[in-house]
Parts: sequence; C-alpha cells; structure tokens
Amino acid sequence: MEKLIQITSGRGPLECQWVVARVLKAFLEEAKHNTIEYEIIHRENGDENLTLKSVTLLLKGKDLSLFLKSWLGSVCWIGKSTFRKLHKRSNWFIGIFELENVKMTDFHEKDIRFQTVRSQGSAGQNLNKVNTAVRATHIPTNETVFVQDSRSQLENKKRSVIRLKEKVMAVYIQQLERKLKETWSMQMQVERGNPVRTFSGTDFKKNYEDKTFKKRRNALKNELKNYRNDVN
Repeated sequence: MEKLIQITSGRGPLECQWVVARVLKAFLEEAKHNTIEYEIIHRENGDENLTLKSVTLLLKGKDLSLFLKSWLGSVCWIGKSTFRKLHKRSNWFIGIFELENVKMTDFHEKDIRFQTVRSQGSAGQNLNKVNTAVRATHIPTNETVFVQDSRSQLENKKRSVIRLKEKVMAVYIQQLERKLKETWSMQMQVERGNPVRTFSGTDFKKNYEDKTFKKRRNALKNELKNYRNDVN
C-alpha cells in the first residue's frame, strides 16, 4: 500500500513552520517504529533555519490507513514562541492531509532504452572515434537524456540512469504541485480545535489523553462522592 501525505503550516506564521519541522521528525520516528518506508518527495523550506512550510511524503507499508488515523487532521503545539518572546499566543496549529488520486510514476531501469552514439564537440567535431555517449529514454514517459561526460561508455550509462530518474521525478513533482494548488483551500483549513495530536514545550513532548473507561469511572465516583459530601 502506498499513500501520499502533506504536512503543512498552511498560512500560519513562522512558529507554525517550526512546528512542521518538529512534527516531521516525530512522524518519521513513529513511521520507522511501525516499519513503514518513506520518501520525501517535495519540501518547501521555511523562512528561518530549521523550519518548513510544507513537506510531502510517499509512504509504503502495511496498515497505513490505521497508522495515519492518529495523524491526519490538525496537530497542535502548546508553547511560547521562540521567535517572538513577548507574543501572548501559546497554541499553534498545523495540518496533515492525504493527497488522493496522485499516482507515483514507477521508475525501473528495465523501462529504459539505451542508444550509444559518438560524442560530439561544440562545433560538431568528434571527440573520439568510438560510441561512448549515451542517449537514454524512459519508455513510459518518453523522457530522454543525453550524456557524454566521460570517455567511458559504462560511466555515461550510469550517469544517464541517474539523470533520467531525476528528470522523470521533476515532471512528477510538477504534476504534484499542480495537485497541491487544487487542494490548497483544503490545506488552508487547518482546524483550530479537536487536534488529533498535541505536543508541548520546547522539547516537543507528546501529550497523551487518557480516554479509558477506568478514568471516566473514577471521575464519576469522585463527582458522586463530592455531591454526597455537599448534601451531608
């Protein structure tokens, strides 16, 4: 199973960009713990070091939907701004959204067609008399690169694979960015309330909410006990 998600500060201030970077770290640590593979597809750096406006991740693994259930939605950080010491606000919200209907382009070397040709100089003169340059074409997307950096055909072939993958990925990212613009309004609606996760402090500790029946039962017992004391 594969899923694309985005962690975004929306139109939030610099503090929210800092929260995105911290949430990303916590998210990846938990993903590793749950044996979920990830790849950072795209990131938009924030306005200061160690901050991010948004980051898009490709996730692979079993039970992804179950894992994401406790992450998708708004995430809150409770703490004082480290950028504006006198700022009164203490609750900062970001959003984590799933990007649907965006299929990742598969890239396999078996889908590449290689053609060897003679390397050419700037004036059309042959640099050598053997076919060392490589033209590589990714058949599914029809993207092509031409590499003549080295006098070694094998080395040029290796470099052509790397550059072709980068080119195919660049096209995919362009498609992804268009999709992000289409869903921008959704990303801006970072709900301030009922967050799926809450962190606090500069050490970014997760706040756990105990929703067990035992706690609710004890709370009811205490309320009943206080009521009896008031009556008596």
